Amino acid sequence: MESRSATGTQGSVVLRTTGLSKSFGKLEAVKNLNLELRRGEVFGFLGPNGAGKTTTVGMILGLITPTTGSIELFGVKQDGNRWAALRRIGAIVEEPAFYPYLSGWDNLQVLAESIGGIQKSKITEVLERVNLLDRAKDQYGHYSMGMKQRLGIASTLLRDPELIILDEPTNGLDPAGTKEIRDLIPRLAHERRAIMLCSHLLHEVEMVCQNVAIIKQGTVIANAPIKELLSRGNQLQIRVQNVEQAAAILSALPWVKSVKREGDYLMIDVPPDRGASVNQALAEKGVFVSELINSTHSLENVFLQLTGGASGD
Repeated sequence: MESRSATGTQGSVVLRTTGLSKSFGKLEAVKNLNLELRRGEVFGFLGPNGAGKTTTVGMILGLITPTTGSIELFGVKQDGNRWAALRRIGAIVEEPAFYPYLSGWDNLQVLAESIGGIQKSKITEVLERVNLLDRAKDQYGHYSMGMKQRLGIASTLLRDPELIILDEPTNGLDPAGTKEIRDLIPRLAHERRAIMLCSHLLHEVEMVCQNVAIIKQGTVIANAPIKELLSRGNQLQIRVQNVEQAAAILSALPWVKSVKREGDYLMIDVPPDRGASVNQALAEKGVFVSELINSTHSLENVFLQLTGGASGD
């Protein structure tokens, strides 16, 4: 199947928010949000319950009016009628809603007719993209949770969107269904689409996203490439006989950010290529390392550290 031919160049900015804020009375749900999402990118948008993710998505889709700030879609600032921009966006917010007594095909046919200008061949194409073509004539009510989610994604593809917003697309899926969605998302991005993925399944985000923003109490507390975020959690774990002496020696080194004792081990926050330097600095003072491990953190570890242990949605 041929990939879509989107307008614009690979890597061009599809979505940009500047100083975006939303207040409900005295509650500041979103504060000074600055995000940028580019074509071909899978962008993870993470945060604990009530952090402001849903409000942000609502503002992007024109469902909620910002208090201050601006939203730019496809290079155009969204001040008034957003219909031209919204036609280029596909979104699943919460669980997809379809007629349970109609087949998957017929549900998409109803949607296509309401949109207008969509050929039946396009329905066939999107069902094939999400591996539902062989079950297209089955009633939606008989679909598994994974099939329902895939039909929801198929519905977003009917208009061939350049930006796709997915809210918890693997929620409630079994491992096989989760893998199907996880494999599909990067393929969509490789077709020069931009994908915004809101999810609480941090290991899934870690596997498919290039960049991540973490929001807490309406404020973005991290916004960086996922590799950069994970590198912040890199630590050296060493074991020595004289733990206190080793800690004092390492704490005095300018390139050691922190030293923390955990039982018989020291956790040292240093660049991952500094293992030999740590060993040498201790040996010169007569302290010898019996064990040295380069410990890396997962996105979940980083998320919990940044949010103070708050859980995702």
